[in-house]
Amino acid sequence: MTSIRHNEAVLDAARDCVLAYGVRRTTLTDVARRAGVSRMTLYRRWPDVRTLVADLMTREWVRVVGELDLSDPVRAVVAGVRGLRAHPLWRKIVEADPELLVPYLLDRRGASHEAILEVLERVVGDPRKARAVLLVAQSFLLSAPTMLDPVTLDELDSELAALLEAYLG
Repeated sequence: MTSIRHNEAVLDAARDCVLAYGVRRTTLTDVARRAGVSRMTLYRRWPDVRTLVADLMTREWVRVVGELDLSDPVRAVVAGVRGLRAHPLWRKIVEADPELLVPYLLDRRGASHEAILEVLERVVGDPRKARAVLLVAQSFLLSAPTMLDPVTLDELDSELAALLEAYLG
């Protein structure tokens, strides 16, 4: 039997609720109703919406990374940043609930970080470089929109590629 913790229907329902209402306004009751499971079933697995959303973010971000062509690490990282930046869940969290990201920036690595580091370590062959690449990519993901004018996102993404080429080349 598949664990409810990784139940696609529950995670899909959570995604739909977050996209509709934002994280703060989503309840486990909303998610249970959409997923067609009891509220208590969810409460046994997730103590709160934030824990459920953390699992949802991991699923979604790992999917983006899983779809990348890793044969060219530089192109893959830039495509990953673009893919995450355009992802509807990412956009909703950044617009409505950005404080949700702060612990992952200041306090701890999340499961998404661990999964991405595993891929980067395999691709670049060095744990130190993998971490440096992740930090640079994360800064371009999070902060690039604050650096627009007079440059565009495409121009900044080109600069990210140039940085990575110089570092990894």
